[in-house]
Amino acid sequence: MNIFLIEIRKIVTLSIPVIFAQLSQTAIGITNTIMASNAGTTDIAAIAIGSSIWIPIVLFGHGLLLPVTPIISKFYGSKKFKLIRYYISQAYWFATLISIFMILIILNSSYIINFMHHINSVLEKKSLEYLKILVFGVPAYLYFQVIKNQFEGISKTTPNMIIGFLGFLLNIPINYIFINGYYFIPKLGGIGCGLTTVLIYWIMFISLRIWMFIFYEEKKINNYKIIFPNINIIYKLIKKGFPIALSLFFEVTLFALVALFISPMGVIEVTGHQIALNFSSLIFVVPLSISTSATIRIGFHLGRGATNLAKISSLAAQFVGFLTTILVIPIIILYRYKIASFYNSNTIIINLASELMLITSVYHFSDSIQVINNGILRGYQDTKSIFIITFFSYWILGLPLGYILSLTNIIIPPLGPKGFWYGFIIGLTSSAIMMTYHIYKLQNFPVSKKYYKKK
Repeated sequence: MNIFLIEIRKIVTLSIPVIFAQLSQTAIGITNTIMASNAGTTDIAAIAIGSSIWIPIVLFGHGLLLPVTPIISKFYGSKKFKLIRYYISQAYWFATLISIFMILIILNSSYIINFMHHINSVLEKKSLEYLKILVFGVPAYLYFQVIKNQFEGISKTTPNMIIGFLGFLLNIPINYIFINGYYFIPKLGGIGCGLTTVLIYWIMFISLRIWMFIFYEEKKINNYKIIFPNINIIYKLIKKGFPIALSLFFEVTLFALVALFISPMGVIEVTGHQIALNFSSLIFVVPLSISTSATIRIGFHLGRGATNLAKISSLAAQFVGFLTTILVIPIIILYRYKIASFYNSNTIIINLASELMLITSVYHFSDSIQVINNGILRGYQDTKSIFIITFFSYWILGLPLGYILSLTNIIIPPLGPKGFWYGFIIGLTSSAIMMTYHIYKLQNFPVSKKYYKKK
């Protein structure tokens, strides 16, 4: 079989479980919102405020640990199993260190909440209680990311999918018990969602550890002896992970800032924007999963010294991403009104959301290319370029242009929410072009080859 077709099959095989694993995590967030809404408006508002602090913090920690996947994948390709054991041990130490800093920030989140004007004392108290419970889940979340990245690094994505669905299925009954009370367990309301989140992450982490111990080459890639921290290895992880963590943090804060800019426009505009954003986040799962698969395959081939195969893997990932995008875009265009009507029954909101979804179809094309290129660069462990390109594209180009088009008449009359979406498209397209060019340079110029031999 043609090598390119083999790589396409590998990319698809790895991506499908990752897609379902991502969807299960999304579903957990949705069920938390739905079930907490039964506890009252104050409870759901407390969760919303708590989550607005929790999500950027944990995503920053998640970004710091993302380089574990290509590093382990490279060692797995070169069959350096001792180094896999050693680096995973150091990743757990690194996760512990991150946990300490994250816990300190969350415990002092009252200072962040105080910046929110006109928040009543009851809501503030519940938000802080919710965050204080989530503190106990910080180590579990980060340890889960380490073991999840280890599985991805050895090209095993199915366990993450299965355990992700286990977490989703357990989330519903446990949520119900803690929110509504059951026998000797008191009724906790929305705060019960926080306790459920903590338990679910500990369950998923422990389940994956057991899975790794039982099924996957335990003696080769696992190590249950105590290995003390190695400052040099942890520094390397920080050096590789910090640019990705910053990229994720800036991306989250970018969308939060856009939501703040749109909020004075009115309920219709805010709701229409949120519907389009929520749907685009849902379909984004597909290229994001292909991106992860590209990281795995490229790291594996580089570990074997097969730089040409790494190049073919990147082309295969880009092809699969292009194909899925071409299939998704017509669905968005043809069914955008029906999709919007699932979210809201107001005709005006549906019309605005469907207009934004039309823009989303173009946005999705650029977004798919840039996120897959992001995964390719992670496979080559070139994280600094990711940060520079995404920061420039989002904050220097996309956001200012979106602001000008949306809220000013400098170029044309104000476009409202559509202006920010045009800004997103310009930013993402520039990111996709710059990353594509950078990948071309890495793969084809002699300097790049020397660089990777040195790595």
